[in-house]
Amino acid sequence: MSDSPEFRLSRRNMLRTAAGAAAVAGITAAASGTAQAGWGHGGKPGHGWGRRLPKDRIAVQLYTLRTALEADLEGTLGELSDIGYRNVELAGTYGRSPQEFRKLLDKYRLKAVSAHVDFNGADVNKLIEDAKILGYRTADCAYANYDTIAEWKDFARRLDVAGKAFRRAGIDYGYHNHDHEFQKLEGHRPFDIIARTTSRHNIHFEFDLYWIVVAGVDPVKEFYKNFGRVTQFHVKDRGPDGGWADLGTGDIDFARIFRETWIGGLVKHYVVEHDQPSDPLHTAEVGYDYLRDLRF
Repeated sequence: MSDSPEFRLSRRNMLRTAAGAAAVAGITAAASGTAQAGWGHGGKPGHGWGRRLPKDRIAVQLYTLRTALEADLEGTLGELSDIGYRNVELAGTYGRSPQEFRKLLDKYRLKAVSAHVDFNGADVNKLIEDAKILGYRTADCAYANYDTIAEWKDFARRLDVAGKAFRRAGIDYGYHNHDHEFQKLEGHRPFDIIARTTSRHNIHFEFDLYWIVVAGVDPVKEFYKNFGRVTQFHVKDRGPDGGWADLGTGDIDFARIFRETWIGGLVKHYVVEHDQPSDPLHTAEVGYDYLRDLRF
């Protein structure tokens, strides 16, 4: 198979056509609620002096590319590698066994650094076994939502038990937020319940910066409120309508967030994500270039 620039461009166009059609058909309303004021002025990549993210901390959440991966798994992984990605965060293996998917990642010089895996109702030992095959040492519970604080407390206790099992196997387990965890329920924020109920040794946090901003909360303040536990960022931008946007085209000031949370380099994964991209490969490419070039 040719690796010429002309071939790569042609292949990418074909993949985008297939994935774009599927994505457009499946697009729904981007986010619930009213758009909140952005934290800062948004961010084009800065110029001049300034820190840049190490490339080995940049990753992409494969959920962003699910329509492209379903249309052409190998071709899409190859395109991600051509864009420059070396790290990915998994959200399933698209009908392949862990062994088969690991071989594909290796073939295209991609490394799974993290994964979204739900412990609820799952065999945690099997999840741990799969993680070791696929090669990631960080994983996250992607979503939870309950109607009462009592249910949130029960969830947090079970999350902590799962996190302890992962930790003993050498895997760092965490929780990925949306916006509702930062809204008060019965006088308490569910996120605070999770933070207080779980041990910092068992559970870290993957901050989804878009959802935190949508909740009307400053990510920097939350980072320091939970200092030492936030080790991953989901980096996705917010458009003028409050919905998702490609990185650098929205109003979230990532340069400020990265600069003010860089202390000690505690955040190890900066994961590009977009929940409903019309052109997944373009979104992935824009995201990679933005994080690679951003100065903060």
